[in-house]
Amino acid sequence: MTDAQNTLPETQPDKEISDTAAKAKRKKALSIVAMIFIIAVILYAIWALFLNHSVTTDNAYVGAETASITSMVNGQVGQVLVSDTQQVKQGDVLVRVDKRDAEIAVAQAQAELMKAKRQYKQTQANSSALNSQVFVSDDGIHSAEAQVAKAQAEFNKAQDDLARRSKLSASGAISKEELSTAQSAVNNAQAGLDLAKAGLAQAQSSQKAAQSTLAANEALIRGSNETSTPDVLIAQAKLKQALLDLERTEIKAPFDGVITRRNIQVGQRVAAGTVLMMLVPIHKLYVDANFKESQLTKVQPGQKATLTSDLYGDDVEFHGTVVGFSGGTGSAFALIPAQNATGNWIKVVQRLPVRIALDPKELAEHPLRVGLSMEAKINLASK
Repeated sequence: MTDAQNTLPETQPDKEISDTAAKAKRKKALSIVAMIFIIAVILYAIWALFLNHSVTTDNAYVGAETASITSMVNGQVGQVLVSDTQQVKQGDVLVRVDKRDAEIAVAQAQAELMKAKRQYKQTQANSSALNSQVFVSDDGIHSAEAQVAKAQAEFNKAQDDLARRSKLSASGAISKEELSTAQSAVNNAQAGLDLAKAGLAQAQSSQKAAQSTLAANEALIRGSNETSTPDVLIAQAKLKQALLDLERTEIKAPFDGVITRRNIQVGQRVAAGTVLMMLVPIHKLYVDANFKESQLTKVQPGQKATLTSDLYGDDVEFHGTVVGFSGGTGSAFALIPAQNATGNWIKVVQRLPVRIALDPKELAEHPLRVGLSMEAKINLASK
């Protein structure tokens, strides 16, 4: 009992000391946590106010407006002058199609043009001939009218003779035979008059027919000349088309670039519209950077961007300008768009492609290729 009483006062002060030390440690730990929190808040405020001027993504790829080199004419391939990976200049001949068929078509079109011009000249000559026929028909009408007048005079004379003989026959001064002869003369004169009138009518009809033919012929060439008549214009258009088809037998590069996906061989027969190869403009490339939708709040067209490529590493830096935004996210234009209306739905942050144009001078110094991976950083403070 004596020993226990002696040890009790000794342990109680130690316990108080240990409690005080524990409280001090907890207070110190809380102070450290509070200090760390305050520092974190300050750092975040500094970052938000002074350093948060850019957005970055490594989901970016090089793209280009490639050209499909197609044949505009039907024919057999005579020459293929390029191969895959070959660089070409604008205007370089890529493929030659056998041009003999096109040359024949040009010759035919030229012959059709000459024929159309000859037909115009012939129509002009026909107008002159028809005009002469109209003048000749006037003379024929005048002659027919004279014949009618002569026949009318003979008919009148025959009638007068018949009237006189009829009076004399009543008194018995002439015989019945003479009266009959006078009546026959009247009949013959009447027939001659009818024939003359028919001749006049025929001459007048011939003149009207000649005038109608002349008018129709004049209508074909009225208001035009040898180079502006419709038949000549049609023939000229066909000749231009034939010459264009002949020119298209040489397929040329529309711009500078690199040949890819060549799928044509010598001797192969191609139809109009057949894709022969692809041409990639390596000096007019762009980057489609897929940013998260939460990163695009302050992104605007015209802002500057810096990019690096996995091909060259961080040592080579490209500079570009934001051109614009895609019309939809990648999932919206997928072959099978996501259906979020049914089932267990999980929200996924979407990415929107942002088009960034690259500097052509930098592309000339460090060429890129379509599909290469890039890392893009847009400066939000730039305008």
